[in-house]
Amino acid sequence: MCGIIGITSNKTVSSAIINSLRKLEYRGYDSAGIATLSNGFINEIKSEGRVDNLEKNPLIKDMQGNVGIGHVRWATHGIPNTINAHPHSSETVSVVHNGIIENSTILKKDLINKGHKFKSQTDTEVIVHLITEYLKVNNLKDSILKMLKQLQGSFALGIIIKDQHDLIIGARRGSPLAVGYGPNENYLGSDSYALKSMTNKISYLSDGEFCIIKRNQVDFFDEEGKKVNKKVLELSSNEKNYDKGDFKHFMAKEIEEQPLTLKNCIKEYIDNINNDINIYNFPWKLDEINSVKLIGCGTAYNSCLTAKYWFEELTTLDVDIDVASEFRYRKNRFKKDTLYVFVSQSGETADTYAALDLCNKNAMKTACIVNVIESSIARDSNFILPIHCGPEIGVASTKAFLGQLLVLYILALKISFLKKNISKDNYVQKIKDLKKLPKVIEETLLNESKIQSVANTFAEAKGSMFLGRGMSYPIALEGALKLKELSYTHAEGYPAGEMKHGPLALIENGMPVVVLAPRNNYYSKIISNMQEVIARGAKVLLITHKSKNEVVSENIWETIEVENTNDDLVPFLLSIPMQKLAYYTALKKGYDIDKPRNLAKSVTVE
Repeated sequence: MCGIIGITSNKTVSSAIINSLRKLEYRGYDSAGIATLSNGFINEIKSEGRVDNLEKNPLIKDMQGNVGIGHVRWATHGIPNTINAHPHSSETVSVVHNGIIENSTILKKDLINKGHKFKSQTDTEVIVHLITEYLKVNNLKDSILKMLKQLQGSFALGIIIKDQHDLIIGARRGSPLAVGYGPNENYLGSDSYALKSMTNKISYLSDGEFCIIKRNQVDFFDEEGKKVNKKVLELSSNEKNYDKGDFKHFMAKEIEEQPLTLKNCIKEYIDNINNDINIYNFPWKLDEINSVKLIGCGTAYNSCLTAKYWFEELTTLDVDIDVASEFRYRKNRFKKDTLYVFVSQSGETADTYAALDLCNKNAMKTACIVNVIESSIARDSNFILPIHCGPEIGVASTKAFLGQLLVLYILALKISFLKKNISKDNYVQKIKDLKKLPKVIEETLLNESKIQSVANTFAEAKGSMFLGRGMSYPIALEGALKLKELSYTHAEGYPAGEMKHGPLALIENGMPVVVLAPRNNYYSKIISNMQEVIARGAKVLLITHKSKNEVVSENIWETIEVENTNDDLVPFLLSIPMQKLAYYTALKKGYDIDKPRNLAKSVTVE
């Protein structure tokens, strides 16, 4: 979850490291720190909290050194404070780390017995002492190899050493790590986002590899120390996407971008002339696939849950979904006729990557739906389906969620047609409806004032519920998740028909309850469920379609109407007020919307 940066150059690097840490802050903001090499000494400055706090240190301006590493922390071992902040240093070695060293306690005991003294509560500090110990009797490369073989768990490492004046060591196992190339300088970073302002030429370390970076040379090695060659990828360099523009928060910008991002994604997959879906280079014959397994975490899991309804409605495939963090620990019955689809915004989600890795080791058919095509999940999947929504900086996912839904729907629709589960006319009509979706989303986004008004009640409530049936149920889960992420109040999503089987006991007088009731075949049933919670004192916010017909219920607190579309696309429209409700509730409470407490954008630890 942490973010790391390293730069070796022919000029002072501290300001460039600080700038990169700002971009990496979405990965963690419990603490920040920097270390440089200057005149044969390691200089280290750290602070609790955000990069702003680090930059306020008056010593930063005078920090010299042409080689340096930096870190933003999402705490795992040890409370967020200055002592536990990275880098961790001895007199000879300084280390930044993203990941978890699972055997740190055992290693620490052994090192203490050898006379090493520890300052922090972190697992990372054992790495510093291991390298320091090995360097006493080994050369640099052997010391790295010996240290890496001692570590159990996941890590991306950036290391500088006192007597190596222009050198940075990078190493990766589980957690992502990239190398960037520049004129008379080279870079190490957790992802391309941190490096993009400095270079568009990047290589990615594969699992188990390490690298030795000098300002004019980069060497890569496998886990046995043998040199490996790496491809250099060229990235697009559109920095506009990394700017809030006139918006107060990235999340606000990303919500409003959704018509455009959906339009861009549709353009990539839809042939306008033939009204057909193009999914190029699909590596399997469809008669080889009889079932689909959808796997994700958090918001991505909710997109999988939504897609289950589409696959069941449109295709004859057996469909199952799974939480990635549970998948790898069960006795899975792998089947050759199953397509395993992994969904992740960043493409670096540790649990999802571990599930993918397990499927690959069992020679399964694997595909991924990701936003970052250079990511670990994308590189190790048999087939990639990008969502084409551009960088998403806000920690709470919005446009990436709709992008995931869109690509999952496109996949289900294409398979249904190729397997002759729907007619050509029906297929073409659904594509036509899909092409209208960005415009319909744009109109739905205009529904603003009422959401701002009801947000006041949610901000004051100690808890709330979100109810749905059918495809609106996963959107209820996503709505509750967004509210929890941003406003820090308890919220739960339930299938509306399950309320009477226990959750109804939670209803109190004045509790806000969101009821998602699109006018489909579930409508009359969910209206009945709504009346049950109203009868027990709930304040119901009804979200439904625009219609001339009466709602058939009394005592509704507020109603928000979304635009009309075909039933398949309803989840997209219902998501918009859910996103805005969470946003305005958090805004009312004065919280940091783009950086909610205890969370990070890219979850790279299990």
